[in-house]
Amino acid sequence: MSELFEDDGPEPQSNAPEFTVGELAGSIKKTLEGAFGRVRVRGEIGRVMHARSGHLYYDLKDDKDVIACNTWKGQAARLSVIPEEGMEVIVTGRLSTFGPQSKYNLNVDEVEVAGEGALMAMLEKRKKALAAEGLFDPARKRPIPYLPEVIGVVTSPSGAVIRDILHRLRDRFPRHVLLWPVAVQGQSCAAEVAAGIKGFNALPVGGAIPRPDLIIVARGGGSTEDLWGFNEEIVARAAAASDIALISAVGHETDTTLIDYASDMRAPTPTAAAEMAVPVRRELWVTLQEMGARNERSLLGGLERRRQRLSDLARAMPKITHLLDGPRQRVDQADARLGQALKNGVHKRTLDLSRLSGRLQPATLRGRVERQSDRLNDLTRRFERAGKANLDAWRNTLERRGAMLEALSHRATMARGFALVFDARGALIKSTVDAARMAEVQFADGRVAIGAGAPVDPTAVQVKPPKGDKPKPKKAKDRDPSDQGSLF
Repeated sequence: MSELFEDDGPEPQSNAPEFTVGELAGSIKKTLEGAFGRVRVRGEIGRVMHARSGHLYYDLKDDKDVIACNTWKGQAARLSVIPEEGMEVIVTGRLSTFGPQSKYNLNVDEVEVAGEGALMAMLEKRKKALAAEGLFDPARKRPIPYLPEVIGVVTSPSGAVIRDILHRLRDRFPRHVLLWPVAVQGQSCAAEVAAGIKGFNALPVGGAIPRPDLIIVARGGGSTEDLWGFNEEIVARAAAASDIALISAVGHETDTTLIDYASDMRAPTPTAAAEMAVPVRRELWVTLQEMGARNERSLLGGLERRRQRLSDLARAMPKITHLLDGPRQRVDQADARLGQALKNGVHKRTLDLSRLSGRLQPATLRGRVERQSDRLNDLTRRFERAGKANLDAWRNTLERRGAMLEALSHRATMARGFALVFDARGALIKSTVDAARMAEVQFADGRVAIGAGAPVDPTAVQVKPPKGDKPKPKKAKDRDPSDQGSLF
């Protein structure tokens, strides 16, 4: 028996539609986004990359698989938790594809920490990292001022915390308080608190707004998630970098946040922070009174002890009358010796005078007088010679200067042919403008009168003898010609 195999020929062509690569990628993208839409996924953050553009790229993984995630720059600014490697989170976003690389990814716009245990693990990791940098080192913490003039408070303006702080300060010691309003929970909490701390530090000393001497960062109690803004790294760094002493008062006594480690002092409650900030005014007044009383008692006690010491020393000293016995006896002894000492002194000086008088013979005195007389005569002759020489020199100098003066006098000038012209009033003619008023001309040998403007007749000239050398100030014609004008 044989079997026959019949050849059916080529298979018929498939009726499946034909896509381009772009169409297929777009269809997959549309199908994936339509099937899943917005999803919540729990996993552990793997590799994290912060792009220079501000976008975040990171992996979300479990023990088997990995999903690539991205958060755009605008979305990252609104995240309440910034993804960190090793963090267990629940992310919310939209599933999509990236056609150029045939990949799918999750666009995340919300990140939550997956449970309190994961939060604590992340907090512990952050705490260790900041501690390794020295931000929690006790050596860098500043002392809290004893009585600050201005206190800056960083907290919510509408909560009970600010009212509790103000009330407590008013009861203990009223101070000037500046409030920096912030959100104390939510996405913007960490950034606003850090900005408040930096803002107070940026205020200039002596400016229009007084710079605080102390900062209190306060918030009431709440869950770990509510207080999480004070666990952010930006807040801890701002507190550690503050130049103003800072007290943290976040939550209740059992609550601990990173700002508590970075601050200069931790208060269990906001009310306790106000108590740490200022002393009780009444107690301070009582302390001052007690210190004043102690100071007064100490002063009086010291004076009393010194008075007693002086009294003890006075009893040990002898009486005043006894103290003077010795000096008085020495005075008596000196008085007794004084008479004899005077006699001895007079006798000694008498003997000395006798010895010296023997040396004073008349011949000795005459010899000394003669020597002194010779010396005096010699000095007299020297003075006479020097005086005569000086007089001769002065006389010669005077004669030379007299001859020079005579040569330069107006009479010598007129003797060389010059003359002085006067008007009828005796005033000197100095210019051709006044030539019509010429009345007299003075020559070296006398003065002649001339008619105004008429030629002079030498035969009719009446010669007047020259005036004497001694001037007469009240007559103009007798004045010194050198004081009246020029010669011509």
